[in-house]
Amino acid sequence: MTRVIAVSVALLAMLTAGVTLIQLSTDTFTNPTSQHMTEVEPDTFAFGSMMVTAFQTGRIQDGGSADIGFATTSNGGATWSNGFLPGITTFFQGGHFTAVSDPAVAFDAAHSTWMISSLAITNAVGEAVLVSLSSDGVNWSNPVTVNNHNGFADKEWIVCDNTPTSPFFGHCYVEWDDAGNGGQIKMSFSTDGGQTWSAANTSSGAFGLGGQPLVQPNGTVVVPFAGVQAFSSTNGGASWSHPVTVSASIDHGVAGGLRTSALPSAEIDAAGTVYVVWQDCRFRTGCRSNDIVMSTSSDGKTWSPVTRIPIDPTTSTVDHFIPGIAVDPATSGGTAHLGLTYYFYPETNCGSSCRLGVGFISSQDGGQTWSRAIKLAGPMRTSWIANTTQGRMVGDYISTSFMNGKAFGVFAKAVAPSGGIFNEAMFTPATGVDLVEGPTVSSAGEMPVPGAHSDHGPRKFYDLDGHVPIPPDKVERD
Repeated sequence: MTRVIAVSVALLAMLTAGVTLIQLSTDTFTNPTSQHMTEVEPDTFAFGSMMVTAFQTGRIQDGGSADIGFATTSNGGATWSNGFLPGITTFFQGGHFTAVSDPAVAFDAAHSTWMISSLAITNAVGEAVLVSLSSDGVNWSNPVTVNNHNGFADKEWIVCDNTPTSPFFGHCYVEWDDAGNGGQIKMSFSTDGGQTWSAANTSSGAFGLGGQPLVQPNGTVVVPFAGVQAFSSTNGGASWSHPVTVSASIDHGVAGGLRTSALPSAEIDAAGTVYVVWQDCRFRTGCRSNDIVMSTSSDGKTWSPVTRIPIDPTTSTVDHFIPGIAVDPATSGGTAHLGLTYYFYPETNCGSSCRLGVGFISSQDGGQTWSRAIKLAGPMRTSWIANTTQGRMVGDYISTSFMNGKAFGVFAKAVAPSGGIFNEAMFTPATGVDLVEGPTVSSAGEMPVPGAHSDHGPRKFYDLDGHVPIPPDKVERD
């Protein structure tokens, strides 16, 4: 089931702040366990003029979706092909799982193989970590099992070492957390293009969720995860360091019944500098709304002080959340090009009248200064998007990648449901977004509010669908 989409005015596109959007996919499933038509939670990866995005299609309220959808371009976004991954769920081409979740995309340059990792679910339990393989980003294999020996697997991610001079060129790494074992983070690696995977290994003391492994040019793997912490490997995944603290996590509880948490979004530049961003309220008096904040590291061990990305003044009423950071892989250091796609509410205390938007901001100097922000989509009512046990959902994460110097953020956009059927799908800027020229702004010199702390209680579940409670004696305190 593959379709080709050409970028043209005749397609489902819209103009917002001068950016034309194109719809990448449609939920065509009809299974009664899902909410249709819904697509949520995209990841992206670009290599040269090719980009693959993957996302949940047909969201199921208590966890996962009917299948993982994909959309692929091989010509810099001029045209896109799309379809669904075979052999995972009972709803498409011979799978046996009841749902699937948490897609992430990678490319293995050593073996010319595209990979989409996913979390297979049976009766709301994260049962197995899978990887689907493709030589062209369009025709996908039945999945390979990375690991199915967990109490409750959650939030997996994938990356490959694509630096020819790296001693571990061609190694690919999958990360996930075992919510059934206190949220222990686990790692596995492959050296044969994803055909086989090592037994799970762990970093002593690494417990959390939302890890996003990255590979530096020298082969060192750095894994930031929520909390915010990071651990690393210098020997191709044979062993992993004890985690270090990047920063405390201090965030505002987002209004409108929206499902969000302060998961990090992480990327790397050509020299190996790691950029980590997340939603955080430390620069706002009373933690009344979130900014997107950033920390960087050259080695995964020592991290810069947290800085605020100046999308709006700290006196504004805007709440910013669910970021997806990109770094142009051809740039680095003081001239690194960054692009950030994110969701926002114009009014943080919006109650039942929240209006959800999608924004974009960029930097051409490694995050020292930032362009003006632009709106890509919205406003949307939260009642227009899929419902879950933990709130209305556009995704626990979204993603942005650079192709040919332009930023392509992929995100869920919705319009009003019709006849009880949702209309929530994946969109991206049709020709990408050029880095915004003109006056820039900086948050240099800004300091966090003394004594800043989250305005909500600690996390109550090891997983994000609310199935594995954290015992009272294990609950983290702000």
